[in-house]
Amino acid sequence: MQNNQMKHVIRGAWILSLSTLIAKILSAVYRVPFQNMVGDTGFYVYQQIYPIYGLGMTFALSGFPVFISKVVAETDDPLEQKAVTRQSIVILTWLSWVIFGLLQFGAQSIANWMADPELVSLIQVVAYMFLTMPVLASARGYFQGTFDMVKTATSQVTEQLVRVAVILVAAWLSLREHWSPYQMGAVAMGGAFLGGIVAILTLWRPYARAFKGAPKANTSPMSYRTLGRRFLVEGGSIAMFSAMLIFLQLVDSFTVKRGLTAAGVLEPVAKSLKGIYDRGQPLVQLGLVVATALATTLLPSMTSTLQRRRMGQFAQTGGILIHLSLGVSTAATAGLIILMPAINTLLFGDTAGTLALQIYCLSIILVAMINAYNSVLQSLDQYRTTTIALAVGIVIKIVTNQALVMQYGTVGASASTVLSLGVILNIVYLAVPSSVKMRGALRIFLPRLGASTLGMIALVAASVYWLPLTGRLSAITITILGVVVGVISFIVLATLFRVFTIREVLAIPAGRTFLKWLNRHHNSTTTH
Repeated sequence: MQNNQMKHVIRGAWILSLSTLIAKILSAVYRVPFQNMVGDTGFYVYQQIYPIYGLGMTFALSGFPVFISKVVAETDDPLEQKAVTRQSIVILTWLSWVIFGLLQFGAQSIANWMADPELVSLIQVVAYMFLTMPVLASARGYFQGTFDMVKTATSQVTEQLVRVAVILVAAWLSLREHWSPYQMGAVAMGGAFLGGIVAILTLWRPYARAFKGAPKANTSPMSYRTLGRRFLVEGGSIAMFSAMLIFLQLVDSFTVKRGLTAAGVLEPVAKSLKGIYDRGQPLVQLGLVVATALATTLLPSMTSTLQRRRMGQFAQTGGILIHLSLGVSTAATAGLIILMPAINTLLFGDTAGTLALQIYCLSIILVAMINAYNSVLQSLDQYRTTTIALAVGIVIKIVTNQALVMQYGTVGASASTVLSLGVILNIVYLAVPSSVKMRGALRIFLPRLGASTLGMIALVAASVYWLPLTGRLSAITITILGVVVGVISFIVLATLFRVFTIREVLAIPAGRTFLKWLNRHHNSTTTH
């Protein structure tokens, strides 16, 4: 019975991980055709407001649902689970209306702080999506807490598909009807609310069926005060950490364009430069996809070993998570940096802002490691340190960003992001138990990883060096060749240098198949 339940939990975690992966890929990929249709200035307009939308999406998609599922899973009584969920709806309804009011009535002030008064309508449109947050977060949290992941997964993918469709249709209509970038942006942001409504509709029938005849919220085992405090401490920490990069992007929205104009850059040029700088966000998101998938794949295993009080196995799984996250993110970052001129040309049509984008891509390693260490701390129910780390990182970004932009342009904004994430990583690292850090293993692991990565960089550089970058056609050739050489060379070098242990390779999807092939190849060569 226990074994069947564990299989059910792990299967559910896989379904949810896959849907989250699809949602992240959709969220990153649509921006490429969108930027190509609306140009750098249109992309700037959209990206200025995107962090506000991103916060709402994260709260409703992964932040608060994770916390609510945790609270629901703490009790075995179905009636109490439903009562806690209803309490959560009440708390989130108050929160959503406060945020909605601040955005609606404070839109003019926010737009002025962003140094662009024309953004008012976009801010007011995106405010409506926060009204969908209470039902979405609570329903997803309830179903996750009762291990019914399919409903949450379906609503996630549906919401993203609708939102992406509206955004791309808005971009197409703006070209056809000759809309201004701000008209286009307001329609595109309407996709956030429409996507939320469609997601609610996918959840409504099973949610209404589950809660038919359920008791009122006042039958909950927790008072509103106790649950509210937990929402603030635990829920706030989970939600804020899920939106870590979005908070840093929000600081960029308030300071990058302002810093550029303060340095003497003309208004239209500053908007275009900010749009070019924003190209880095989908690249970093895609780079993080694999590392994020590893974290979500190994998290159920860590939680189950902790519940069984197998601390040795917990530390071992945590160590695997850290090694794999560091290895995969380092390879992805190195590949993106070396191929950035070609990737920039292929996706966006030119090499503008390449240095800023290369520096920004260092975020992939830092965020992957922060997420890995944070997964360990969340499994141990430690939230205080991660909240402090995030707060310190955001303050550093706020303090340094505009000054660095005025001095170094968008390269300074990238450097400020990397600095902030570096500080967050150091604080989080200090809080992780020494048994999980595996310092001894890292002393062996890091030189091997470094040698494999440098070897990969050298081989990729040598393979594409002789190809001139003349346009998108040549960029396709360079990118495909570079990616193929990079993947193959890293796998070969990592195998030769024994970067990953057998246990770590087995934790990777298709790792078992790779080891079988390697053994067969080794046996055939020794036979001959």
